[in-house]
Amino acid sequence: MRVTFLAHSGFAVELEQVCLLFDWWKGELPPLSADKPLLVFASHRHEDHFNPAVFSLDDGSRPVRFLLGHDIRLTERNLARWRVSAETAEKCLSLGGNDRTQPLPGIAVETLPSTDEGVAFVVTAEGRTIYHAGDLHWWHWEGEDKAWNRNMEVNFKRYLAPLEGRTLDLAMVPLDPRLEGAADWGLTYFLEHTDPRRVLPMHQWGDFALTGRFLARHPQWADRVVPITAEGQQFTF
Repeated sequence: MRVTFLAHSGFAVELEQVCLLFDWWKGELPPLSADKPLLVFASHRHEDHFNPAVFSLDDGSRPVRFLLGHDIRLTERNLARWRVSAETAEKCLSLGGNDRTQPLPGIAVETLPSTDEGVAFVVTAEGRTIYHAGDLHWWHWEGEDKAWNRNMEVNFKRYLAPLEGRTLDLAMVPLDPRLEGAADWGLTYFLEHTDPRRVLPMHQWGDFALTGRFLARHPQWADRVVPITAEGQQFTF
């Protein structure tokens, strides 16, 4: 499995028989094998996770399917504004929380609700399970209403419950510096309650040193949490 970090929360994952593209909105794509189908995932409509330019990947060079968080609305107005053809629109699937689908033979996609908008994705393919959180995270903002923050905590733990104890070959999970002292609460909880073999922190807004600070506080996770240092960085797992 070859993984390329594109930017922010965007990743390209190449398996033996299929390519997966998650939340690409900027960053240079690696060469994508023309002989493999491409599954394009967009967790939700926020501009740091979704760019309508993804639809241009349906250029006839390979089979493509688009799996979209339900808040990315394929209305006639949006399709026209995004210049999405009727043929490409037919290749799009809108997913809500707790949905299941099989976009290609042998590939299963599950979704979890998000604490922000859209969904998180769990993809099982070629005997591997890959998790992309989107904006499913323990969002705790200093200065926010205490009841709001408490509700966010409860929902985060509830939405993540289906992954309790589950082995994940690769997980892409937020580690957001804007949360300051609460930046690592979500990642820590995730590591304590699931069984990920490799974790790539994302949503770091370019503060790649944040992962190093996390591992300095939590050295027990050094064999699982893999630091990202630059856009375009590649990993083989």
